[in-house]
Amino acid sequence: MPNGGILLTACVTVFGLTGPTGPPALAGPAAPAAPAGRVILAEPASLTGPPGLTGPAVPAAPAVSARAAYLVDTTTGTAHFGKEATRRMPVASLAKIMTAYVVLREARLTDLVTVKAGDVAYARRNDATDASLRAGERLTVKDLLHGAMLPSGADATHALARVYGPGQKRFVAKMNATARSLGLADTVYTNADGLPRPRGGHSTAADQVRLSDLALRHPVLSAIASTERYVVRRTAAHRRHVWTNTNELLGTPGVLGVKTGYTGAAGYCLAFAADRDGHRLVGVLLGETRSKRRFQTAGRLLDWAERLIEEAPVPDGPPPGGGEPAPPAPPGGLLDLPALDSTVL
Repeated sequence: MPNGGILLTACVTVFGLTGPTGPPALAGPAAPAAPAGRVILAEPASLTGPPGLTGPAVPAAPAVSARAAYLVDTTTGTAHFGKEATRRMPVASLAKIMTAYVVLREARLTDLVTVKAGDVAYARRNDATDASLRAGERLTVKDLLHGAMLPSGADATHALARVYGPGQKRFVAKMNATARSLGLADTVYTNADGLPRPRGGHSTAADQVRLSDLALRHPVLSAIASTERYVVRRTAAHRRHVWTNTNELLGTPGVLGVKTGYTGAAGYCLAFAADRDGHRLVGVLLGETRSKRRFQTAGRLLDWAERLIEEAPVPDGPPPGGGEPAPPAPPGGLLDLPALDSTVL
């Protein structure tokens, strides 16, 4: 297998991932369910696809030059590809997935947030990407979430963390508490945006796949992460803003969000997903050295996994008693999505 791909022998239950069935009914706050047990990844020399597919007809996995990678069919819980999937690494702006997840548990989308000079200065001081915000502008949480997720604005992220911590330290504490409650045992956040200062923030490709799956099962967060272009119309409270998503995969049939990222320490990162042939595929690439190549690799992995799905053996004949064959059982130990009843459209 090129570039260190590995065979994932535990392919039935993967971190308690579920398919794109959406969150449970939004009826009152509830504590997150206890996370399912973590799967240990074996590391033989090659990967040939999920169990049941063998022989020359099985397509070879594409080459992956990223330092770490993980691709899962969250509909069945099948792990299709892994490379250093549990290696702790910085994840850059993929941290903003957790930021958005936490904000959506704390805020209403119609809440107004005033941008402070410190929010703008923070992005400039750290030479970070921004959403071109100015001090004194008042925008809704919905607008700022788009500003954080599409152009990856550190100014928008800083403003949200400042208000819904309140303060950066309290907000980061909420991020880490949420990570623990979701079973992200190898994830630690030191800020809301994934910048390398302060040091110590890390996650894994496997943890980020789990988080991305949960994010995509929240309808608001999924819609934001999958938006290609977002326009904030000018009002007396703020200027006009136009934000374009940095995820170059968007626009491809079936492709969803979720987030790009880059720092010198993390390299080029990408959390990506697509609905293919009735299955939801969620993947993460960490530590790529070329920006364009992460999108090319993700596209090839999605196409390859779709071929595996198409060539998977189908049970012969109808089940006893007639009727259609039953769909595959979901993976065991499913993790319930915490209630997000405070979120409004």
